[in-house]
Amino acid sequence: MKKILIYSANSCSNCTAAKEYIKEKGYDYEEKNVSLDPEAKKELIGMGYMGVPVIMIDDDVVVGFNKSKLDELL
Repeated sequence: MKKILIYSANSCSNCTAAKEYIKEKGYDYEEKNVSLDPEAKKELIGMGYMGVPVIMIDDDVVVGFNKSKLDELL
């Protein structure tokens, strides 16, 4: 089973699309919402990312909602 973590924000339509896409593929994920969770925001900035979604699949990182990259990794 893949370990999937999604950093998202309330006002992010690409985050919503990415979460729906991953669910449609039959995967569960953990979500860290940077709008609600200051620690998640610090983590994300600490890794060098300023925008969402940032999707971590095992050891790989997908920045933005990139269907072809998600298909490749899932």
